[in-house]
Amino acid sequence: MNKRIAILSNVNMSYVIRLLKKEYQVWDGEGYGNELGLLMNRQSSYHAFGPEITFLIMDLMEALGHELDLTDVREEGATPEADTGTEAGEWEDIRGEGVPGGPAPERLGQCVRLPRLREWFAQMDSCILPGRLYYLSDAWLWGPERDVLPEATLAQRLEEQWMQGLMWLQRRHENVRIFPYRRIIGSLGEENSFSLKTWYLGRILHTNEAQKRLAEEIGSLVETEAGVPKKVLLVDLDNTLWGGLAGEREHTPLELSEDHRGLAYKNAQRALRLMTLSGVVLGIVSKNNEEDALAVIREHPHMVLREEDFVIRRINWRPKHENIREIADSLNLGLDSMVFWDDSPAERELVRQMLPQVEVPDFPESPAELAPALTKLYKKYFRRPRLTAEDREKTRQYARNEQRSRLEEQVGDFGQYLRQLQIRAQALSPGAHMERLAQLVNKTNQFNLTTLRYSLEEMQNIVADSLKKVYLYRVEDCFGDYGIVSAAIVDLAGEAPLIEEWVMSCRVMGKQVEDALLAHMERDLLAAGYERLRGRYVPTAKNKPVEGLYDRLGYELVSRGSGGEKEYGIRLRERPARAEHVTWMKPA
Repeated sequence: MNKRIAILSNVNMSYVIRLLKKEYQVWDGEGYGNELGLLMNRQSSYHAFGPEITFLIMDLMEALGHELDLTDVREEGATPEADTGTEAGEWEDIRGEGVPGGPAPERLGQCVRLPRLREWFAQMDSCILPGRLYYLSDAWLWGPERDVLPEATLAQRLEEQWMQGLMWLQRRHENVRIFPYRRIIGSLGEENSFSLKTWYLGRILHTNEAQKRLAEEIGSLVETEAGVPKKVLLVDLDNTLWGGLAGEREHTPLELSEDHRGLAYKNAQRALRLMTLSGVVLGIVSKNNEEDALAVIREHPHMVLREEDFVIRRINWRPKHENIREIADSLNLGLDSMVFWDDSPAERELVRQMLPQVEVPDFPESPAELAPALTKLYKKYFRRPRLTAEDREKTRQYARNEQRSRLEEQVGDFGQYLRQLQIRAQALSPGAHMERLAQLVNKTNQFNLTTLRYSLEEMQNIVADSLKKVYLYRVEDCFGDYGIVSAAIVDLAGEAPLIEEWVMSCRVMGKQVEDALLAHMERDLLAAGYERLRGRYVPTAKNKPVEGLYDRLGYELVSRGSGGEKEYGIRLRERPARAEHVTWMKPA
């Protein structure tokens, strides 16, 4: 992996850096404790290196300067100005507006009441550059003096002050993420995480084991940023979501309860429920009598997951690989976007052989291992660096897709079906949705004409380039909002504009939405004075569905390359009518 990363800290992180250098390009840090100076100095070696991702692993005790006079935090009624002696208006230069589409954050003085931390976050805010990613650690207050604090809750309040600052930064910047430092320390325990001996010797706060864990988490997050997460988790029922057989529960009660093995299954369901809240689409593939299985899901008092949590289900006696293939067609998703979770070794092996694109992880031997195994599964296949509004809507979006499929079956005539959907499209300002724009371009594979990939910084530069035109679209219909589903980049530098990249979410494929979006681009470019438009198709292993797109849309083949790439062109005044079933909303 060719990612350039930097590790900044107020304690010695040299061992972490050495570990990461085995796998990544890591900036050779200039010591520690000057993280803000390096970020603010645009002539520093840090900026010359140009890291794509910067990790700031901060020790809260050092950030506080070991000053633990907490009178200001302890007094509930004090105002931020009274806390610090700061004159009202001193922090007015810290803007209050939020990220596009998000709530307006409070002023920094309302979030962080300790002057030292408030100053740190104000300076950090001024250092964050668009197009780069920043991971800032959450807090764990540690040091020998902590244990003589007059009140046990004051350490927690100090940690909360740091978290308030982190959340303030996140609300202001789409490219800021939180690094789970606290979870790592909590899993190891303080005795295994910190060492006063090495701290006094060389300002090395963490044990070797803790530094290894930090390096592992940094590497995992780098890979998450570069990867394409899976979308659908298909689960079995018997001995997977509960112990025992749904069809035999009258004779043998199911294991699903608040104690013993039953609690292990219930905790696994709790983990799955949280995954759906993080954008994982959950479905059922189970050999069962459907009425028996649904009776458990609807009626069992210890079921955490209910019918509405499953976007799609295939509960029957057909081979499971056939059901999975049918689900992929119904959701309009590739098989490579799916993970299959089943307790049966025979079923897992059959799916591996028949559908090698589907991920089939091993299943734990003991119910006690179910929830931890699902946590690992989530991190490996589904974790996203930051959840967008689109991600949180995934379950409802695919549930609506099922409703659309049923409508299509009922109507029969495809044209009438499209009209009944009442599809509406809207052009959006790309600069207001940079994170979703980058996500679309970098994660979309099937409807992707050229499969060019861009970092967030590169996308930022493209949007700002006067010789590029970036289009971004949102789509909805009578069942609900598909969200932001398509983006195109048009190069205006040549003799005729060239669509150098065009992607669209598979959620709207098959409804001729692309016809309407192309018509919008054509009209816009014609109005800007251009007479011709060109388009390219570069074949990949996954974009076969759009191989004939330009041919279908009336473009003329201009040239063909040895690798199967094609270039097309059209005279904009001669373009055919397109997608009359799609209506347009006012741009946003």
